[in-house]
Amino acid sequence: MNEGKLPPEIPVEKLKTNHLSIPRNTLLAKIFYYAGFIESWGHGTIKIVENCIEQGLPEPDFSEENGVMTVVFYKDKWNEENLKKLGLNKRQIKAVMYVKENEKITNKEYQGINDCSRNTATNDLRDLIKKHVLKESGKKGAGSYYVIAQ
Repeated sequence: MNEGKLPPEIPVEKLKTNHLSIPRNTLLAKIFYYAGFIESWGHGTIKIVENCIEQGLPEPDFSEENGVMTVVFYKDKWNEENLKKLGLNKRQIKAVMYVKENEKITNKEYQGINDCSRNTATNDLRDLIKKHVLKESGKKGAGSYYVIAQ
């Protein structure tokens, strides 16, 4: 969090894509550039996003409100907000929270915590695998379970 507004030419939505860079203090910016603290103009926020993704973390959220610029980093990729962004339904989010607490989930446990049919559980679990949220244990049948994908 830092006091200061973005230039009007750069909306906060553009910070995750290539965008114009307008240093507020060009003298200070040049000093940092020549000192090696800045590689190029307008790529800092993009590098932040890329580094988060490389580390297996979700993209940070940038916001600007009342003259204050804020960046929110997430240490847990599988939090409720990010799971919603992936388009998961309430049952699936509940199941991921369950796995985070219990390390694994079976189809039967999924049915129990969500009060749903076996087919619904199977379809939801397949979708979680497809979205790389969960992975199968490798066992088939009664001993199969699902864990968080890393």
